[in-house]
Amino acid sequence: MTFTAAVFDMDGLLLDSERTIMNAWIDSARALQIALHAEDYVQVVGHAEAEANARLAALLGGDEAFGRVQRAAHARLAPESGLVFPLKPGALALLQALQQRGVPCALASSTRVAEVRRRLAATGIASFFRAVAGGDEVVRGKPDPAVYRLAAQRAGIDTAQALAFEDSDHGCAAARAAGLQVVVVPDLKTPDAALSLMHLASLELALPHLDAWFPPRHT
Repeated sequence: MTFTAAVFDMDGLLLDSERTIMNAWIDSARALQIALHAEDYVQVVGHAEAEANARLAALLGGDEAFGRVQRAAHARLAPESGLVFPLKPGALALLQALQQRGVPCALASSTRVAEVRRRLAATGIASFFRAVAGGDEVVRGKPDPAVYRLAAQRAGIDTAQALAFEDSDHGCAAARAAGLQVVVVPDLKTPDAALSLMHLASLELALPHLDAWFPPRHT
C-alpha cells in the first residue's frame, strides 16, 4: 500500500509524555490519600479531555476528589514548572524524512489545541505540520473520527491516501473510521493488532519502510 500524506497523534507517539502525565496524576492522588492505579489510568489514554476527565472522576470517587487531584496534577505539569516533554526515539528523523520527500503531514490529537501548539513549539517540531487539530475542537473525541477528519481537511489531505501513526487503541479506531490506514507504535498499552497495517516498537523502525509507503513521485 502506498500513501501521499501522513497524520500523526502527539502524546505517547511523537512526545514521551503519557507516562509523565500518568505519574503526575497517580502521585497527586497518592499525596491526597486517594487511590489511582496505572492499570486504571490507562483506560483514559487516547480520549479527549472532557471524556478523560469524566472517566478519571469516576475512578477517583467523584467530582470533588477529581478536582483536588486535577489541581495538584496540573501544578506538577504546568509550563511554569519548566517541564518539556522529550521527543520519542525516531520522531524527529521520521518527520525530517517525510519533509524531504515532500509528504504533507498533519496532527490529530486528543489534547486541547492550544496545548498541542505549545508542546510542538517547545520541542521544535511545529513547522513539520501543515495543520493540527485538537480534542477541544470536535464534539466527540477519539475513537470518534472527527479530529482526524478535521486535521485532514485543514491540511488538504485525502484520508483515503493517508497513513496515520498512533499509539492507542482509541486513536487507531478514530483513524480507521476516518478512512486512514494506521501504523501503531504502542506506548502505555498495545492496541488490537487487527486495527493496524503494522505494529512497530519505535518510530525509528518506520524509516526503512518509507520507500514502500511513500515512493518518490516522478514528474
